[in-house]
Amino acid sequence: MMLSACQKQPESITTLNIGYQKYGLLPLVKARGDLDRTLKAQGINIKWVEFPAGPQLLEGLNVGSVVFGEAGEAPPIFAQAASPNLVYVANQPAAPLAEALIVPKDSNINSINDLKGKRVVLNKGSNVHYLLLKILEANQLKLDDIQVIYLPPADARAAFEKGVVDAWVIWDPFFAAAEQQLGAKVIATGQNRVNNYQFYLADKSFAQQHPQLLKTVIHELNNSTQWVATHQNEAAKLLEKPTGLPFSVLKSSISRMGFGVRPISNAVSKEQQYVADAFYQQRLIPNKINIQDAVLAK
Repeated sequence: MMLSACQKQPESITTLNIGYQKYGLLPLVKARGDLDRTLKAQGINIKWVEFPAGPQLLEGLNVGSVVFGEAGEAPPIFAQAASPNLVYVANQPAAPLAEALIVPKDSNINSINDLKGKRVVLNKGSNVHYLLLKILEANQLKLDDIQVIYLPPADARAAFEKGVVDAWVIWDPFFAAAEQQLGAKVIATGQNRVNNYQFYLADKSFAQQHPQLLKTVIHELNNSTQWVATHQNEAAKLLEKPTGLPFSVLKSSISRMGFGVRPISNAVSKEQQYVADAFYQQRLIPNKINIQDAVLAK
């Protein structure tokens, strides 16, 4: 008997391609190996693919080089506006202190109003894009009042060190590294401005075909955050070699994370909609989107 399209059997999977960044939980999950071992017992290998930031990771998800990954609030909004191919699977709690607007230690910029006319660098489409909007809005400034330069983190740090830019809006661990290694001054963090959620996202067809596999992954991720929350020193040591960052930078970054991985709630979806609407109002995305359309049905 022929199967209809809706009855089509899901394709078996032997390799799960996961996208990750230097920041967040996934590098720790990779370093610990618990998820690899759990899936290996089910006949599934993990291929870990590193990306410099969320927008690049979600582009990888869009073209099929990965089917699951982690990104902040802003990247999935840009991705959803460009393609309906992703779904929100889960999120970590808010981590507003894990991103900031910083300036060089000898800068004469001491307040947000001092930014007028200055060169501010950030990764386009990342969480810090929204943070910048909220910082400016709270001080009656607009994007047109500053010179925005878009660079990925490594290039942005080089520009920041050389004095090519006046300020940098950045997230951990790059934020912590700039504080500790360059003596950067913090002008504003996300506290009382943004939530800075970390989201777990998946390819829509993959999520629909492999719901049990996704549940297993999320369960293991939640277990990992519980371990990290109570073993922050050990977690920092685990990341020293793969990231090339010193223990103190990693410890600071980990301490500012949100711990726990949970399904997307209506409240989180609503708050994510505020971010999407802000980007649309600034014409940073071409069309208005509905976040709930991209939330994986429970």
